[in-house]
Amino acid sequence: MKAIETKQELPQGTYSPAVPLGCKQTDLGVIPEHWYIRQLADICMPRGIVRGPFGGTLKKDTFVTSGFKVYEQQNAIYKSFELGSYFVDQSKYAEMHRFSVSPGDFIISCSGTIGRIFQIPPDAPQGVINQALLKLTTNDEVVYDRYFYILFEWDEFQIKIIDSTQGGAIKNLVGMDVFRTISVVLPPLSEQHAIAEALSDVDGLINALDALIAKKRAIKQATMQQLLTGKTRLPGFRGAWETKRLGEIFTILAGSSKSQYITQGGKYIVVDMGSVATDGQLIVSKFTDYEGDFLKEGDLVMPKDDIGGGKIIGKVAYIDANNLYVLGDHVYALRLIEGFPKFFSYLINRYETNSSLKSKVGGSAQLGLSRKAVVEQEVPIPTYEEQRTIAALLSDMDAEIAALEQRQGKTRAIKQGMMQQLLTGRVRLVESKNVNKT
Repeated sequence: MKAIETKQELPQGTYSPAVPLGCKQTDLGVIPEHWYIRQLADICMPRGIVRGPFGGTLKKDTFVTSGFKVYEQQNAIYKSFELGSYFVDQSKYAEMHRFSVSPGDFIISCSGTIGRIFQIPPDAPQGVINQALLKLTTNDEVVYDRYFYILFEWDEFQIKIIDSTQGGAIKNLVGMDVFRTISVVLPPLSEQHAIAEALSDVDGLINALDALIAKKRAIKQATMQQLLTGKTRLPGFRGAWETKRLGEIFTILAGSSKSQYITQGGKYIVVDMGSVATDGQLIVSKFTDYEGDFLKEGDLVMPKDDIGGGKIIGKVAYIDANNLYVLGDHVYALRLIEGFPKFFSYLINRYETNSSLKSKVGGSAQLGLSRKAVVEQEVPIPTYEEQRTIAALLSDMDAEIAALEQRQGKTRAIKQGMMQQLLTGRVRLVESKNVNKT
């Protein structure tokens, strides 16, 4: 399908220099002349915007073991109708008929993780929304449902529906009076279909990459399970593995607070509790000009405290440079005495070792892992050469996954660029003369 760019040259004396040929000036900016502006309520069916019931409508004693599904925020957030295990009976469903959902309806998360949207598919069970959702039924004579889905997820639209007036970490959906009157720019239906088709092709590529990355990660996990336990040996290696405590393999250092040294755009990276992701990746977030407590290439950093439920405790990230990272607080640095450091990053992050470390965590408000627990943690280790060979194989897998993720990121960026062009009419997929007004 040919993309038609909006012309920028204007016949002198015919149009304002600010308005390109084939466009018009509106309250929402310059748009193609055959496009139009509607409020959100105008593109929905009558009574097609319904906020979930009051919290007291659905109580624990209301739920039954089977019946009509109660849709929750997780269904919108994770785009699945299969999640959740709450149901109501026929009588309660009839009472809550206003909040019932049908195939084609959209459900939208309204608090916490807000603005996530999911369209109820044809095979989804009948049910009702709970208090944390919004139901929206669009008018297919005005807006193509797939186009609306794309429009709703667009960053510029999301800004309109998020209430940022209260500040703080938790945002909310704007009030219903505001939500209903949000203005949207719409092309005619034929152009909506063309735009949705073009963006759906990109979505197909993104979804294929998602599936391939998930498959590669699963293969890596299975490979780790075999190679890091000695159940499967690589060619040329045999003999029993030795069991040692981490305290025999590493010198374990504890960081101190560097909060007074945090600077904007500092030369060095502070490694603290938030610097290690649940997958063992290093996260860069804080910087310092403090020249001390430098980490060395090959060091492993392990969060020893966590206020987020202990998900990162016992995970390690690999330090890949000398004198760039500064050890902060709430973190142990594991400095190898003898061995191949990359191997041990995989060994400690494997499920068995990490689960064993997590089982030794104590505390309530803030969970913590003692140095003694780390020192005494036992791990099986092969010879140095087998360590190096296993680490090389797993590193190659990581590199392949990273390359796919980079490609995925570029594809997502391309999609965002396409949305910016297509959803504003700056680039057209349908010739203006062939587009009929809706």
